[in-house]
Amino acid sequence: MLTERQLLILEAVIRNYTESGQPIGSKTLQQRLPVHVSSATIRNEMAVLEQQDYIAKEHSSSGRIPSLKGYRYYVDNIVQPSQLDRTSLKNIRSSFGNEFQKVDEIVATSAQILSDLTSYTAISLKPKAKDIRVEGLRIVPLGNQQVMGILVTSDGTVESQTFTMPAGISSDELEVAMRLLDDKIAGVPLSQVLVRLNDCLPLLSRYLHQPAGFVEVFGNILDKALKEQVYIGGKMNMLDFSKGASLEQIKSLYSLVDQTKIGSLVTPAKSGISVKLGDELPSKLLQNYSLISATFDDGNNGQGMIALLGPTNMPYSKMIGLVSVFRDELTRRITDYYQRF
Repeated sequence: MLTERQLLILEAVIRNYTESGQPIGSKTLQQRLPVHVSSATIRNEMAVLEQQDYIAKEHSSSGRIPSLKGYRYYVDNIVQPSQLDRTSLKNIRSSFGNEFQKVDEIVATSAQILSDLTSYTAISLKPKAKDIRVEGLRIVPLGNQQVMGILVTSDGTVESQTFTMPAGISSDELEVAMRLLDDKIAGVPLSQVLVRLNDCLPLLSRYLHQPAGFVEVFGNILDKALKEQVYIGGKMNMLDFSKGASLEQIKSLYSLVDQTKIGSLVTPAKSGISVKLGDELPSKLLQNYSLISATFDDGNNGQGMIALLGPTNMPYSKMIGLVSVFRDELTRRITDYYQRF
């Protein structure tokens, strides 16, 4: 355990590095502490903190900067989330607006607003579709065995995909099969639709020469509707904190933050707010980054997540407070959406 004086020094070192990005020496630190301590005492305490790997030197004659262990201790034991003033909270709420056609728009908007406010990369995950039901199915023939399958769900989501149907299925057969399936799965939860589709195969075989191919069309659309929906705001902002990186590293870093790879990075905690630092993240490319994430519950379908990816020397008090506000605002917005819907 650190002493009260060591805690004050560690906090001051982190605050200085957050504000200036520069190391701090004992004389400057003496002026920043809220209590009077001699410069010699500060040097001794800094030596202890350095020996315990809470702070470090960039080179032999420099002042000190926080280490990852120092940040970890600070986040776990010292930091207090900042409270947003009423004006800032009002501005966030007005940025969201009021008219949303589906949940995806709310979740995507949150990532963009959070990124704009912080100049970091923001990531949001839509709550998993636990109780969402099918509203209807449609097939639109496009010619040359091309069809567009459309799935409409109870939360306003519309998923569509174009497919090549197996040869030998006529437009009349498609129409009959579509009406049959629409009748069988309308109102069924998404999680049960695939089972219901397979149960329909014997019936479909009366109208289709290859019913399995027809069912596969909607199986693929269903996969799209069920998978996690990830939205990213300020993707390019990551590159602002990649000093010293090679061109290949920058390309890899940029590629890391996309919808296909982001899942391993932002696996949400069970509840509350989580802070992961540097080597706690799943890629070595993120050694100088931190991820603040918070889960939110929409009260209807399950948990989603809002997260902020920025430099390790971000102002944690302010950013944790901001992420907390966005978690609460997302919960409120999505709950209101379902009530209106």
